[in-house]
Amino acid sequence: MNDEVRKSEELRSFLFLTVVMVPVLTVVLIATYGFMVWFYQLMIGGPPH
Repeated sequence: MNDEVRKSEELRSFLFLTVVMVPVLTVVLIATYGFMVWFYQLMIGGPPH
């Protein structure tokens, strides 16, 4: 019984990480990179010519 509960928790943890956390972290990292590029261009006076 205890082994079944543990496997169920592991499966739920795996699904949560792959379905929820990986996409959220990907979006956050891309948004952070975009903000850094935007802020850098704001400081240096726009995109390069």
